[in-house]
Amino acid sequence: MIGLAQDQFAQDLAPGFADAAIESQAVFRACMDALARPARLRPLETGLVPPAPLTPELAALALALADHEAPLWLDARLRTPQVRAYLTFHTGARLTEDPQEAAFALIADAAACPDLASFAPGNDEYPDRSTTLLIALERLEPGHDLVFTGPGIKTDAGLALAPLPDDFRRQLGANHAAFPRGVDIVFTAPGRIAALPRSSQILGVA
Repeated sequence: MIGLAQDQFAQDLAPGFADAAIESQAVFRACMDALARPARLRPLETGLVPPAPLTPELAALALALADHEAPLWLDARLRTPQVRAYLTFHTGARLTEDPQEAAFALIADAAACPDLASFAPGNDEYPDRSTTLLIALERLEPGHDLVFTGPGIKTDAGLALAPLPDDFRRQLGANHAAFPRGVDIVFTAPGRIAALPRSSQILGVA
């Protein structure tokens, strides 16, 4: 009976990648490319249909990046039984309530994103022990709302992002000032992503 119940549970879940090896590698490469070229849009096409409000792009990144050694933190909007079940089943990752413990944080309500300082910044010896934020936006386009410079950016690069917390510019400035500690961010929108590693400096912020 237990085996039948488990089989039914798996059947009730929305499917993950059709070809996990190929698709997860493609998403991983897209994410690494975005981090290497900060504030530049990169395509991210996926056929995933995860339970709402988890977006296909957030789901694809989670499935490609998270595993049993990389705990996930979900914002309040994503903490539904369906989303929890989908992510734990397809990634094997443990869900944590502590943002300081998370390897990856999934944010569906960008305007209510916690302060970046709430997440693990790593330390000077192990800066990689930090949280990477995966944030779903309604607007993710080239623009000059926020302009950045730093490694991987020839002169400067700008993004138009919405919605975001009112003091997000200050938060980005503080995050960069803590380098090599700090969080990395991957923004998503339908069919595309853009990244801001902690090494990127926002212009106009001391």
